[in-house]
Amino acid sequence: MRQPTTQSPDASPAIMPGTADLVGETRAWLETLRSERRLSPKTVEAYARDLRQFALFLTTHLGEAPGPAAVTGLKPLDIRAFLAARRRDGIESRSLMRQLAALRSFARHLEREGHGVASAFAAVRSPKVTKGLPKPISSVSARAMADADTRAGEARETWVLARDAAVIALLYGGGLRIAEALGIVRQDAPTGDVDSVTVLGKGGKARMVPIIPAVRRAVETYLDLCPYPLPPTGPLFVGHKGGPLSPRIIQYAVAGLRGALGLPETATPHALRHSFATHLLSRGGELRAIQELLGHASLSTTQIYTKVDSARLLAAYDSAHPRARSEIRSL
Repeated sequence: MRQPTTQSPDASPAIMPGTADLVGETRAWLETLRSERRLSPKTVEAYARDLRQFALFLTTHLGEAPGPAAVTGLKPLDIRAFLAARRRDGIESRSLMRQLAALRSFARHLEREGHGVASAFAAVRSPKVTKGLPKPISSVSARAMADADTRAGEARETWVLARDAAVIALLYGGGLRIAEALGIVRQDAPTGDVDSVTVLGKGGKARMVPIIPAVRRAVETYLDLCPYPLPPTGPLFVGHKGGPLSPRIIQYAVAGLRGALGLPETATPHALRHSFATHLLSRGGELRAIQELLGHASLSTTQIYTKVDSARLLAAYDSAHPRARSEIRSL
């Protein structure tokens, strides 16, 4: 059995309810997620938060701070009580699924470390989730979002508008996740004759993404206007004071563009990545190639976009054809 460690502050007693043994095992588990399973920092942070919430619930539910043996000795009813409490707090099924996945992972860790068999976690069914289709943005709106002139009336410095436009252009024109775009270093900037960029996706997996001329021009415009010297191995995109650019800044910029362009709340930075895939598919893009461009580990993940495209075609048919509904019903 592992002895409790004290190196990491991630689960200190001040923020992690539970005995010293539980805190130590939590630290060890989080380190395993980072170093061995190579989960993204955001996922590790979410799992740590999920476990803290569970430990806080158990402290009240059991009447004392829980230890490893208390966790492995739980009954399915105890875990269902936690999920029900979270549901009453307004937590949706998708988040509950992630929380249960985090708890199961931690329970398996406790089993490996000799704290008993945690059979209750596997006995609890995952909440049902209604899977919705990604909601892409129209190509016209996506191009407008990537155009700095769309925000020309804002009281922002010109280089800031150019920076935000360049990031958004990478999200839509390259299908990048926001963390991938902001992870590009200056020496890898797609400018001039450089027609591709290598990014680190989920799990630290690198992939090369082709960059079209319009996106390269957006990046070049930003670099021409940026007032800060950018070291070769430093971040390509910097904040107002020259430090690394926070994803929140791009999220705020996209939120402002939603209002300016009259777009729905679903028009997020990640929706630009959905739009990239959907628009490629609608123009004859090969599914396997789109999978590689997006960095999906499984083709089944990419196949969701075939459903999006079919849904759009049916919607267009339904709205344009005078006998659409009767024709569809007869099929």
